[in-house]
Amino acid sequence: MHTIIESTKGFVKETLKNAEGGHDWFHIERVYNNALLIAKGENVEVLVVALAALLHDIADSKFHDGDDTVGPRIAREFLFKENVSSEIIEHVVNIIANMSFNKSLDGALAFTSKELEVVQDADRLDAIGAIGIARCFNYGGFKNRALYNPEIAPNLNMSKEEYKKSTAPTINHFYEKLLLLKDKMNTKTGKEIAQERHHYMEGFLAQFYAEWNGEK
Repeated sequence: MHTIIESTKGFVKETLKNAEGGHDWFHIERVYNNALLIAKGENVEVLVVALAALLHDIADSKFHDGDDTVGPRIAREFLFKENVSSEIIEHVVNIIANMSFNKSLDGALAFTSKELEVVQDADRLDAIGAIGIARCFNYGGFKNRALYNPEIAPNLNMSKEEYKKSTAPTINHFYEKLLLLKDKMNTKTGKEIAQERHHYMEGFLAQFYAEWNGEK
């Protein structure tokens, strides 16, 4: 297990060396650590969790013209070359293909497993709290989006395609995704950590609006 994990880490670091700051190796490392922490309280195959966490953003569709198939394909090819068993490869690829938030916008997922729930929670935890706020604004800047526009209301009923094509101000993303994640967590550990990070985001937004409106 140690050899394949170290090999995967090296592959991911090299592949993402020029990635956008919110989806770089350090994001992967945080999700990996979150996943291992959550896995301690769940009955899961740790190798599957570890590999899926490390490879989950190897080719995020946001940076590949919305193509959801690139990441799973790259992950499959890498794991095959590393002589990982076909059973583990299929499980890891299914996790990567089904864990993204936008997959939940058009109904039930095509695939579920306890390992998927763990990695999904780990990834969502990195989207909320202090780091989640930093990542949100980093991506907004990367896409040259407005910080906030009071005239553009959040779209709370987006389809998967609308979500992927959205160019709304960064603050809207809190209402369209980040503040929703607390209630979408799957595991006990994930829910506990999410609660605290959710509260932190609520405090940030209150301060943001107060400063925007010149109240303090």
